[in-house]
Amino acid sequence: MELKELLKLALSEILETEDKKTLEELRIKYMSKKGIIADAMRDMKNLPNNEKPAFGKAINEVKEKIEAHLKEKQIIFEQLDLESSMEKDAIDITLPGNVYQYGVQNPLIMIQREIELLFREMGYSIVEGDEVELDLYNFERANIPQDHPAREMQDTFYIDENTLLRTHTTSIQTRALEAAAPNVPLMVVCPGKVYRRDDDDATHSHQFFQMEGLVVGHGVTLADLKGTLSYFAKKMFGKSRTIRFRPSYFQFTEPSVEVDVSCPFCDGQGCSICKQSGWIEILGAGMVHPEVLKMAGYTDESLTGFAFGIGVERIAMLKYGIDDIRSFYTNDKRFIEQFKRYE
Repeated sequence: MELKELLKLALSEILETEDKKTLEELRIKYMSKKGIIADAMRDMKNLPNNEKPAFGKAINEVKEKIEAHLKEKQIIFEQLDLESSMEKDAIDITLPGNVYQYGVQNPLIMIQREIELLFREMGYSIVEGDEVELDLYNFERANIPQDHPAREMQDTFYIDENTLLRTHTTSIQTRALEAAAPNVPLMVVCPGKVYRRDDDDATHSHQFFQMEGLVVGHGVTLADLKGTLSYFAKKMFGKSRTIRFRPSYFQFTEPSVEVDVSCPFCDGQGCSICKQSGWIEILGAGMVHPEVLKMAGYTDESLTGFAFGIGVERIAMLKYGIDDIRSFYTNDKRFIEQFKRYE
């Protein structure tokens, strides 16, 4: 077969090829070591010497053209494969995107962290303690005598006669006092869960969160306590809030006060929530009893201090308008998702 006819036949077959398998068969047919081009080159030895250069040049040109067309056809097939793959794996951008679910903090944790941050900014340290506590730190070091009603079984979950589930985070304060004595100043807030033998209802729970604060130093006065709690009330309930002290009684403090905040719902004008008084009780506080300081190891009688106890549930209920304390503990997603924060 003449080279021109060979080239014409090869190009025609390549052009008509419809798949890579057939194209590979043509490559083997023409270009392999036992293929047609190799056979033609081997036949060149039978030609006269004067014809060999022209024939060699011609066969190389045929070879190059066949190789070029094979490569061009191979590229076409690869492009078709790529387009097919892209079409198969195509993403419909008109479909809605994935919706990612974000976790939601319980409002109690949100309030606790908000209060912790507030007091950190004022220079307080955060101190935590064990929920299983000794009678010594829960009651005796808090200046609660043996015959006080809080020690009776209907109020406290006792594990044995000397061990109990703490009834207040005052137990963290008494340990903090002992650990720090006789050094001053001491400024701590003590968050944590506490336990009481109580019947659960809309406003009471056998477990709840407290955050108590304690300051001990030279020249600490009731005015310092009022300024601190006034700042706290404004940060939690709004800049227009004011507070008032009412005399009260706690073993840990003397004098002791109940602290009210002007009602954030009616701005102190009187409504059903504040029972028309214009005030809502938010916490108890007072000056640290000298006997508490003495038991902790502070012998300097010139030292004074103040303490306060915040009910985290109460703050959360007032801040968010929640009317049932049990809502915090029911794990109802409908309740929790109301407090979702979008960053």
